[in-house]
Amino acid sequence: MDKIKVMKAYVFPGQGAQFTGMGKDLYDKSNVIKGLFEQANQILGFDIRKIMFEGTKEELKQTNVTQPAIFLHSVAAVQSIESFEASAVAGHSLGEFSALVAANVLSFADGMRLVSERAEAMQEAILIQPSTMAAILGLEDKVVEDICQNTEGIVVPANYNCPGQLVISGEIEAVEKACEKAKEAGAKRALILPVGGAFHSPLMAPARDRLKNAIEEVSFNIPICPIYQNVTTTAVIEPEEIKSNLIAQLTSPVKWTQSIQNMWNDGITSYLEIGPGKTLQGLIRKIERKAEIGGIS
Repeated sequence: MDKIKVMKAYVFPGQGAQFTGMGKDLYDKSNVIKGLFEQANQILGFDIRKIMFEGTKEELKQTNVTQPAIFLHSVAAVQSIESFEASAVAGHSLGEFSALVAANVLSFADGMRLVSERAEAMQEAILIQPSTMAAILGLEDKVVEDICQNTEGIVVPANYNCPGQLVISGEIEAVEKACEKAKEAGAKRALILPVGGAFHSPLMAPARDRLKNAIEEVSFNIPICPIYQNVTTTAVIEPEEIKSNLIAQLTSPVKWTQSIQNMWNDGITSYLEIGPGKTLQGLIRKIERKAEIGGIS
C-alpha cells in the first residue's frame, strides 16, 4: 500500500505487563469501565476484577488470567481517552487484540472471547511438550538467527524487541544449547525466562489451529486506522489479511523492532503506550531515540 503519512500511534503491551491492582484507578472513575469488567466476568466465567485488584503475583501469572487481564486493562485505558487521535495502532503479541478493539476491528466482547480462547489454546500447547524461552542481550539479530539455525532441535527467534534484545523460543534442550552458543559469541546475557512454554515458535501449532477456528467465526471490521501487525511489520487495513496475520502470529516471531522502524519511516513520531506497565516505552526509546513517548495506564 502507499506510504501513509501519520503522526501518532497507540501501542499496546503483551504478556508480562501484569501487576496486582492493575486497572483499579480506571474502574473506580468510570461506570462505563465498570460495565466492561462485568461483561468480562460473564464471558470468562470467573471474577477477573477480583484477581486483577487483589490477586497474588502467582495468580496473575496464570496464562488464562494474564492475557484477559492485560487485554481488559488496555481496553479500559483506551476507553478513558476523550478523543481518538491515533493515525495507527500496534500491539506486542497479545497487545494486537487490544489494538484491534481500539481500531474498531473487533468489539470488546469478541476480543475478550478470542483472547480467552488464545490463552487456553496456548496453555494446552504447553502441556504437549516441555518448552521455554530465553532473552539474548547484546548480539546483533543476524548472529542470534544463525545460532538458532545451527542448533539441533527446535529453537527460533521469537521476539525482536529492540536492537540488542532478541528472545528465542523452543525445546528446552535446544534453547539451553543456543544460550551457550550466544555467550560464546559475546552476548552480554543469555537468560532463560520464567515462562511456561515456547510462545511464537512451531511448538504453538496446536494453539494456532484452535485459534484459527475461533477467529474464522468472528466478523472483523475495516479499521478506523491502519494496524501494524507483528507478522508483516507493515500497515494493514484489510480485515481478511488482519485475520490471517493474527492466526500466523502464534507460530511466528513478534517483529516489534521492525514494526516501530516502519512506523517511524511512515511518519509516526509520537507513541502512546496504553495499558499496564511501561515496557513498550522503554523498547521504543531504544529503537528510535528521537520518538516522542508517553503512556496511559
